[in-house]
Formats: sequence, structure tokens, C-alpha cells
Amino acid sequence: MTDDRAIHVTGERPGGGIGGGLMLLLLLLLAAAPVFLFGRAEATGVYAYAILGIMSVVAAVLVLLGFYMIQPNTAVVITLFGDYRGSDRTPGLRWVPFWYIRKKISLRVRNVTSEMLKVNDKRGNPIEIAANVVWRVSDSAQALFDVEDYNSFVNIQIETALREVTRHYAYDHGEDDEPTLRADAERVGEQLRGDLQERVAVAGVTIDECHLMHLAYAPEIAGAMLRRQQAEAVIAARKTIVAGAVFMVENALQMLSERDVIHLDEERKAAMVSNLLVVLCADRDAQPVLNTGTLYG
Repeated sequence: MTDDRAIHVTGERPGGGIGGGLMLLLLLLLAAAPVFLFGRAEATGVYAYAILGIMSVVAAVLVLLGFYMIQPNTAVVITLFGDYRGSDRTPGLRWVPFWYIRKKISLRVRNVTSEMLKVNDKRGNPIEIAANVVWRVSDSAQALFDVEDYNSFVNIQIETALREVTRHYAYDHGEDDEPTLRADAERVGEQLRGDLQERVAVAGVTIDECHLMHLAYAPEIAGAMLRRQQAEAVIAARKTIVAGAVFMVENALQMLSERDVIHLDEERKAAMVSNLLVVLCADRDAQPVLNTGTLYG
């Protein structure tokens, strides 16, 4: 009966290196010792001093091989014969025995703009979309051990998450005031960040921000969609004009009635309303007509 082992590393833990100041002092002593020992061997003829000198040189080299530097926002993952021993995040000169393996991982914030993708929105319209993602490594152990290449892993997951989120939104003109890609880019970006965070958590990566960088209809339908938008804009403008004209006619009839300026029967009132609406809703300026007859002539 075999023992099942965990697939993932338990997570980053501190450990491994020590401060390099004391070891640097030891290195200086080991480097100076051979000069004295070789001199004693030559002066006394005792070859034991020469052997000690050679051992000091070897020890100095081995100590030297254990030094490493850590820059701010950098972690060094330390392993011993394949076993994870800890991650060192302390900036400065550090030291471990030379047989420990050290792997540096940057913890700095990274800014990635995805490639422009051609996908279908909720209505099936082909669109072009790209996103900007700000991310960083938060767990160096997971980033190194749980995925093959965390940079490539994040880039692939950005594309996958962007495709998944896009298919839940229409490009514009959503039904029942539903959010759209064009009008609710901030909301879409937040959903993209949440979805992407779930996907890259296994790699010890934190997603800080997501924003849509490019959004457009695909070239094959861009012309048709532009004409549709223009038609919708004209219809919306006409609705506003008609609503304003009806209000103005209603107000004019009410003022004439209240001030007792003129009395109109229903037929002539309808004719007046028709003429006013034509004048107010027409694309061209009204042409004045001089009436030389009577009011009802």
C-alpha cells in the first residue's frame, strides 16, 4: 500500500540563511591564515604548517561559496538535496553552507498587457479585447515548486480569464439595463481580477489590478455596428425632439386658453397642433407664410 504525498508545497516559510557579517570576518581570517602558516613552514621546516595553510585556503573558498546578496523585494528559496528549507527575504549580505541550493525570485510588482484577443461577447458578436494586469509573487515557494514556469502560467491564465469573463457581457446595449463591456469597464475589470486571482492562487501570485486596455468590434462587423449606433443615435435624438415639441405645443395651447387670446374648435386646434409639430420637428428651418385673409378663410 503506497503512501499518497501532497501535490503542493505547504507554502512559504522563513528560514535558511544567516547574516553574512560574521562569516565575512571568518573569511578574512581564513584568507590571512595561509600567509602566516606558509611563512612558519618555510622558517621552521615543519610541513604541518603548510598542510594547515592549504586547509585554510580550501576552507576560505568553501566559506566564500556560501555568500549571496538579497536586494529589496527579492526572496531566495533555499533547498537541501531537493528538500525545501525556507525562503530568505532579509536584504543584504547573507550566508548558507555551500551545499545549499539558492534560487532568487523577484517579489516586485509586474505590469503586463495581454495580447489583443478576438472573442465573442454574450450576444455572439466578434470583438477585439485586451487587458492590463498588475501582479506580483506573494509566495515564493509556491511560485517555484507548484508550477513549471510561473511567468508563463500567469500569462496563459490572463488570456483564459479574459475569454471567460468576456462571454458573460454584451459589448454594449445590454438587456434590462444589464452591465456591458463598454459602459461598465470598471465592473468588468473587478470580475476579471477576482476570476484571475482564483486561477493563479496555486502559483503563489497576487493580482492587484485589472483594467481593459482595448475594446472594439472585430473589423468584419465594425462597419455594420457603426451604422447601427448611428441609427440608434438618430432615433434617440428624434425621440427627444418629439417629446420637446409635444411639451411646447401643449404649453402653447394651455397659455392661449388661459389668456383667452383665441377660441379654436377641435378641428382647427388639431390643425394648429399638426402645423406646430411639423415646424418644431422638421430638419429644416420653417418658411414664413403671410395670411392675407380671415382667420378661417
